[in-house]
Amino acid sequence: MSDPVNEDLEDLYDNAPCGFVSLRPDGRIARANRTFCLWTGYAPDELTGKRLHDLLNIAGRIFYETHFAPLLRLQGFFNEVALDLVRKDGETYPVLVNAMERRDAEGKPQFVRLTVFDATDRRRYERELLKARDELKTLAKTLERRVAEATVKQLRTDSALDAQRMEAELREQFIAVLGHDLRNPLASIAAGMNLIQQSKLDERAEGITILVQKSVARMASLVDNLLDFARGRLGGGLTLTLSTLPLEPVLRLVVDELQSIHPGTIIKTDFALTRPVTADPVRLGQLLSNLLGNALTHGAEGEPVTVIAKTEDQFELAVCNAGTPIEAAAMDRLFRPFSRGEVRPSREGLGLGLYIASEIAKAHGGTIDVTSTPELTCFTLRMPLER
Repeated sequence: MSDPVNEDLEDLYDNAPCGFVSLRPDGRIARANRTFCLWTGYAPDELTGKRLHDLLNIAGRIFYETHFAPLLRLQGFFNEVALDLVRKDGETYPVLVNAMERRDAEGKPQFVRLTVFDATDRRRYERELLKARDELKTLAKTLERRVAEATVKQLRTDSALDAQRMEAELREQFIAVLGHDLRNPLASIAAGMNLIQQSKLDERAEGITILVQKSVARMASLVDNLLDFARGRLGGGLTLTLSTLPLEPVLRLVVDELQSIHPGTIIKTDFALTRPVTADPVRLGQLLSNLLGNALTHGAEGEPVTVIAKTEDQFELAVCNAGTPIEAAAMDRLFRPFSRGEVRPSREGLGLGLYIASEIAKAHGGTIDVTSTPELTCFTLRMPLER
């Protein structure tokens, strides 16, 4: 008479969504479930007696012998080992393998149980994330090179050229660069981030996603600055959407966002905002983001960056960092577009951040003052509470 319980267990074993393999103490396969047989293309009797090595490519055999087999003998198990099985037809099949050694009461090995998971989708996600990261790096380099070339070309033109004409030409160049170079890479990034949300990734893939997130945040800020400049919204033409509101939530949102992008740097805040301010919250958040991003880029390693905001007879916002001071001769060029390489050499960005911050301050009837000593550099916004 058949045993329904045993039949259910056998059915569950054979048709589980993962592969089950039992190895004898000599490393040869004693039994494999139907799922594992389907993945490898072998019949059960063809797998019986084979060594696990027989199902691995050369690189997999080397790594198994030098890393995973000793680990199994030492601690009796290993988890989440990425291997490529070689199917009967010669094609490879990516998997993740967990192993557990079973011993008798005297400590003698009886068998090793392998649990094998299909890693096809996971490997594809990793490849797409790596591709998105590489495309983003290429885009950033291309964009910086083109902007640098355009800037040098404009600076070499006749000094008698009308400043308005020069600005129009620069805007056209920026729009052309953005239109052709940003569309496809940003689509790849969006696809990669969607994959992240759908998948549980290992430590290596998580590191890649952090790089992508940092690059996306940097590119988003860069695009905002470039579009403002390219569309002619600056130089007295900045449009504000004013409202009277408490600013602390706006400022904290910006600080929290940049802190997540720069987890290795401490951002300290000191807010004493007792009165509401009439301002454009989006533009004021952009101003703080540019000042804080500048401080994080140029601050001394291991030293905190401080953000101080208060309302007394006016609104004051200061962003301070330790690090190499700004030379006195460079002070008058700090807020000039594309002057970052002249003033504070860096490989980060294009030098529009401080320029746009100063234009936002002017549009609010305010100013940004700079003090820089060997100990501390501070950018301080001062503007009226009401307009």
